[in-house]
Amino acid sequence: MKNISELFKTKYPVIQGGMANIATHQLASAVSNAGGLGLIGAGGCDANWVREEIRKTKALTDKPFGVNVMLMSPHAEAISDVVVEEGVKIVTTGAGNPGPYMEKWKKAGIIVVPVVPSVALAIRMERAGADAVVVEGTEAGGHIGELTTMALVPQVSDAVNIPVIAAGGIADKRGVLAAFALGAKGVQIGTVFLASEEAPIHENYKHKVVDARDTETVVTGRGTGAPVRVLKNKMSQEYLRMTKEGVPLEELEKLTLGSLRRAVFDGDKDTGSFMAGQIAGLVKAVRPVKDILSDLFDDVNNYKERLEVLWN
Repeated sequence: MKNISELFKTKYPVIQGGMANIATHQLASAVSNAGGLGLIGAGGCDANWVREEIRKTKALTDKPFGVNVMLMSPHAEAISDVVVEEGVKIVTTGAGNPGPYMEKWKKAGIIVVPVVPSVALAIRMERAGADAVVVEGTEAGGHIGELTTMALVPQVSDAVNIPVIAAGGIADKRGVLAAFALGAKGVQIGTVFLASEEAPIHENYKHKVVDARDTETVVTGRGTGAPVRVLKNKMSQEYLRMTKEGVPLEELEKLTLGSLRRAVFDGDKDTGSFMAGQIAGLVKAVRPVKDILSDLFDDVNNYKERLEVLWN
């Protein structure tokens, strides 16, 4: 079975997470140029925005890159056509079933990689024709499932015959090695790239990640069926207080409306939604993407040999 650097024709077996409002052409092209697979995160944006981002990315890199399609978006169908029309070679999907678009994408020669939170969905995606799956544990930032990366990756690896890409809780070469030991053929990383020079987010967001401690994240929305992991601030604490008091969902939604954009573009420390994973406590500095990837992979074999010495 191929690792994903062979599947995607990249130097490193790593995907950059398709983070809404963050994974734009700036970050995607930087990751691809540095040897990973950069992604444009379509999020809730419309098809015209995605088309422009694809074209901007092509102008900045001749390396492979992909598009993450959020299937719950009202624009998903139009975006599914845009990726074909623009010659995108790799698509990852989240928040839904890519089944309705699979035939069209496969006919166009697109590699399709759904993000899954369970064994059952991974099996369904393999049967539907997926080329690989991203298995995302609850340690990840943003919208999450319930199972941990360590518990989920080996179970999915045993259940499917396509490459498994581990996501959630990976910030350095130790996490990369652990993912491969669990059966993964590659990793997807998001939080670490938030603290990159090329990430198009407010400096307050970057430094909030860098300053995070191990206990810095909380999960909001568990009671609504839409859990989201974020860094602690006044808004997240208020959300949890309101939830505990049984405040209606409509009121909770008013509190969070536009909060991700306030974090990304305004750096609003109090009312922004600073999505990040539990691994933020390992991120110590804002660095160029190429340095991040080099540290993750370039001497991983030497690190593995040191571990083997300790083991023996």
